Amino acid sequence: MNRPTIAGCPEFRRELRLSRRGLLQLGALGVCGPSLSSVLAAPGNRANNVILLWMRGGPSHIDMWDPKPAAPAEYRGEFGTIPTTVPGIQLTDMLPMSAQCMTDWSIVRSLHHQDAGHSTGDQICFTGYPSGPNGDENIHPSCCSIVAEQLGSLDRGLPVSVMVPRQVPGTGAAYLGVAHRPFETLADPANSGPFIVPNFRPADGISVDRLGDRRGLLAGFDRLRREADHRGQLGSVDRFQEQAWGILTSERARQAFDLDAEPSAVRERYGFEPAFDPGASNRCGAPAWSQRILLARRLIEAGVRMVTVDLRWWDTHVQGFDSLRRGFLPRWDRAFSALVTDLRERGLLETTLVIGWGEFGRTPRVNNDAGRDHYPNVFSAVLAGGPVRGGRVLGESDAKGAFPKSQPKTPQDVLATMYRHLGVDPHRQYLNNAGRPIPVLPSGQPLLELS
Repeated sequence: MNRPTIAGCPEFRRELRLSRRGLLQLGALGVCGPSLSSVLAAPGNRANNVILLWMRGGPSHIDMWDPKPAAPAEYRGEFGTIPTTVPGIQLTDMLPMSAQCMTDWSIVRSLHHQDAGHSTGDQICFTGYPSGPNGDENIHPSCCSIVAEQLGSLDRGLPVSVMVPRQVPGTGAAYLGVAHRPFETLADPANSGPFIVPNFRPADGISVDRLGDRRGLLAGFDRLRREADHRGQLGSVDRFQEQAWGILTSERARQAFDLDAEPSAVRERYGFEPAFDPGASNRCGAPAWSQRILLARRLIEAGVRMVTVDLRWWDTHVQGFDSLRRGFLPRWDRAFSALVTDLRERGLLETTLVIGWGEFGRTPRVNNDAGRDHYPNVFSAVLAGGPVRGGRVLGESDAKGAFPKSQPKTPQDVLATMYRHLGVDPHRQYLNNAGRPIPVLPSGQPLLELS
């Protein structure tokens, strides 16, 4: 009697649909990272990692880390200055908690590039390259995907790169393929209620215990597809699936993402402030992203190598000083100082490089709406941990905060610093979609002055 082939079997097709749906609900995955046991059992041998606090919209350098108290009022803005615990370094008076832990972090005040667009600026800061000719995204792989590709997988159920809560422009994998996209939590720790990552939920009716059998059926189908594939494009899909199964069935991953396991005192330390909305005329109210930063610390402690936290939306064109005063700056001050202090107290600061920045700064001159506009000609970033010694300022802007005055630096320099810390080769080349070899970074040198 003739037996139906596996591809023609109705039972296989039914099982395949269930398996595919379960995989799709996992979202975009990065490469797996170290296990909790292998990392936490030997803290002296911890792998280096990075927390990138992405302040999308463009934080105002003058109103945060590079105040200009001697400038005319239309430049210096509405805030005063305060001393820090490091003699000679001043911050805006809206950052008192950051000032008290200045010995743990440093500032770069002379960053610059030439693109005043949000999404196109994102791409410069995440990839080191400008966007495509039409502002096209995903032309070059982001640092999130480069880290996933070069650090590889230890197959222990943790993604190597995580986005909280989801990808932003410029953070795609481009020609590296879907297997190197960062894992997205999709769920947002800033929302009220329990934090539940939907990527850990298989399709309705599928238990984790039954996934093994369905995986076998799926593998049989993919073998048939691979035989018919003449372009060699299934390898990336294979890796994606392997990572999906590993994370979905990993108890380590579930524990790492369980934010509710944190003591209430720790969660309060980072802040639970409600979102600030100064009015319908201003779309720049600060979201309650403090708990996203706490989740980043938790993931790094578990063994994730890179966590990028979306801290949008710092686009303070209108009622900018009011937005900063009542929302953005108090929240940033509390969460950032809590993160740096928390990492230090847990013995994680030496191996964890924290980078806080956005795609550009804000115009030196205050606009007619009591805000500041996009400005890439000079801006600031903050760095802590890893190779960075605290209590330093690198570079200087001019008297009005308009252009670099000394030691000008670029986003590529920040990326080079991060890559050096992680052990990523910035000179390695990858073939783009046109078959042309493209280096990880086109330029840039590590910020060794902060070491």
